[in-house]
Amino acid sequence: MHRPTGEPAHTDPPDPRRVDPRVLAALLDRHGWHRTGGARGPYTRWTPPGPATVPTSLLVPDSRAFPDCDDLLAEALTALTRTAAPSARDILTALAVPSDEIRWHRGTALPARTPPGPAGDPAPWAAQDRLRAAAHRVLLAAALAVQDRSDHHGARHRHHARALVGDVLVGTPPDAARGLTAFVPVDPGRPVTERLHHALHATREAVDYQRATGRPDAFDTAVAAGVGRELTEALVTLVHGTEGVAVTFAWAPAAGAPAGCAARPEPVEFTPGDLPALREAGARYLRAEASVPAHVTGTVVRLRRPGARGPGTVRLRVLTGADVPHLRVTLDEDAYRTAVHAHLAGLPLRVSGRLESRGGFRRLTDTYGVAPVQVDDAERERLMKALDEEC
Repeated sequence: MHRPTGEPAHTDPPDPRRVDPRVLAALLDRHGWHRTGGARGPYTRWTPPGPATVPTSLLVPDSRAFPDCDDLLAEALTALTRTAAPSARDILTALAVPSDEIRWHRGTALPARTPPGPAGDPAPWAAQDRLRAAAHRVLLAAALAVQDRSDHHGARHRHHARALVGDVLVGTPPDAARGLTAFVPVDPGRPVTERLHHALHATREAVDYQRATGRPDAFDTAVAAGVGRELTEALVTLVHGTEGVAVTFAWAPAAGAPAGCAARPEPVEFTPGDLPALREAGARYLRAEASVPAHVTGTVVRLRRPGARGPGTVRLRVLTGADVPHLRVTLDEDAYRTAVHAHLAGLPLRVSGRLESRGGFRRLTDTYGVAPVQVDDAERERLMKALDEEC
C-alpha cells in the first residue's frame, strides 16, 4: 500500500466541475461533520467535528441544478484543504479517487512492566508499521481470493493480486499507532473490498462456531466466501499483541454498496481469544490443499546436481502453465541433460508434473515429458537477454 508516511495523496482540491455535491455531503456526514441551519433548502452548511481553533464552515449545494454550484463547490473544497480537521484530508482523497474506505482500529495491549507516559509508550511509528503491514496482508489475502477460492494459495496468483491493491492509498488518524484507513479505488479495487467484506464475516462466523462447538467444520464452507490460510494468518498478525481489532467498511458514495452488502456494514471484530481458532484453521487449510497437475513452459535459470551424473534440480522462470514466477523442478538424469542442452541453446523447456502445495506451490515433482521448445531466432534472443538480466 502506498503513502508510507500516512499522508494522503490528494491535498490539492479536485476540479469542482467533477465533484458531485451529494457525494461530498455523504462524505462529510460519514466523517462526523455537522449539518447546521434550519429546514433543508438548496444548500446545506457543514462544520467539522470537535473544537476548532479557527471557525470553519462549508456551504454545499444539494445538487448541480443551481447556476452557482461550481463556485460554491470550489470555495468548499478550498476550505477543506485549509482546515485543520484530520478528516478533511480523507474527504479530499475520497473525492479525488472514488474509493471504498476500510478502517482498521486496534487496541494496544502494553506489557505490565511498561511505565506510563511518553517515555514508556512504544514508538508510534513502529506500531503504525506493524498495523500497516498486517492490513496489507489482509488486503492481499482478499485480492488472492478474487483470483481463486483456495484453502492455500502459496506463491500462486500474487502478481495479479498485487496489481489489484497497487493503487490503495493509506491515511492515518491522529492516533496513528491504533488506526489506519485504506482507500481502495472502486476501479479496479471494488472486487477486493467486496470479497474482504464477505470473507471477514465468514471468518467471524466460523470462529464463533468453533469456539462454541469445538468443531472447525465452518472453516471448510468459508472457503467459498474467500477465507483461506493467507487470510487467517494475516488476521493472526493483525490481532496478536493487541486487545482486539475492529475492521469497518464504508462504500464509495458514488458507487453505492455492492449487491448483497449492507449500506452501512457493522464493524467486524476479532480478539486475542480468537487466535487459537485462527491458527488451527490456517494449519488445517495448509493440510487440505493438495498438489495439482501442471504443464509448464519456462526458461532454465539455474542447474544443480550433487555429482557429474545422476538426477538434479533446475530453476525455471515460468512463461506459461503456472501462476508463480519461478519453479524448482526435480529431474532424473536424462531429463536433467535435456534441461542443460535447452539452457545452452537458449530454448525454453516444457515439463509436466505436480505442483506441490508444501512450500507454496514452488516445486514441480513427478516430472515427465521434458523437452525443449523450438522458437525463432528473435524470440530466442529476447529470452537470452531476459535471462542475462535476471542473472
